[in-house]
Amino acid sequence: GKEVVIANAIIAILTIGGQQLFSFFTFSCPCHVGQNLIYGLAFLGVPALILLVVGYALNNQTWRLVTGRRSPFQKETSPNRLLHCKLICFVLCSITGRALVAPVTWLAVTLINGSYYVCAMSEYVSVQYYGAHPNVTASERSRILAAFPCSQLVPPEQTRERDEVILLLRYQSQVAGWLLIAVVVITVFLSYCLASCFSPLSFLHFRYWSSYVHNEQELFDEATDQHSRLYAMQHVRKFFGFVPGSENVKEIRIPSLREWQAISGLAFLKQVDEEHYDYSLLHDWALKEPVNGKYLKTDEDP
Repeated sequence: GKEVVIANAIIAILTIGGQQLFSFFTFSCPCHVGQNLIYGLAFLGVPALILLVVGYALNNQTWRLVTGRRSPFQKETSPNRLLHCKLICFVLCSITGRALVAPVTWLAVTLINGSYYVCAMSEYVSVQYYGAHPNVTASERSRILAAFPCSQLVPPEQTRERDEVILLLRYQSQVAGWLLIAVVVITVFLSYCLASCFSPLSFLHFRYWSSYVHNEQELFDEATDQHSRLYAMQHVRKFFGFVPGSENVKEIRIPSLREWQAISGLAFLKQVDEEHYDYSLLHDWALKEPVNGKYLKTDEDP
């Protein structure tokens, strides 16, 4: 949908901006044999992996999929295991597609930029040094090539060879970046085409269904907020004798030390019967304790 496209575009733009800042302020190739590859691949792959994990974590569908998987009622709601597995696979593919936007953007931008790839692969380029270095050993050649990403470490007589190596590596990196973009674009397009072909709904019916799901979720969120507020209000009223926002409060309740201790501390979600839970310590106290205690008239002088 339009909202998904806009969200993905914003994620991609933020990733591009972050990559440029990240490269400018933090990236500095060590230009040393054996370290260039590790350093370059770390800057190329680790941020992409972190962005992938963050993409999974920020997607509500991830938590909808995993929350309550060990519930004893889960089997009762999923009699058709094959259909259920297909649905899980479909949702996982959808979540993965959304989560890959940022890491793929990072990889594509860094490959097109070329700096990380040049640093990582400089010492592995197969280059013959004509005339100037006819008898260099393999280890010496690796040392010379590893220093090429750092122009200040290259002697003037090796400037020509360095420029050739840098151009070759940038060419390889940029070609790989554009190939990655092309593969991703084609894959996304074909995925949408296949999903549309196998959809049981017509085009307009699908748009209506998407609009319905969106509106249902908004209304459900509003009702959840109001319902939980009204439910919590009953427990707060029982503890304090009034609720925030009340006008003309005639009296307030003075909780005892034991009651303060009962609602303080840490607590887990506690199941009270087969279908109900206590959501908090105050909730548990309000359901168990009778309405009594000390009350103070608000119109009395202290």
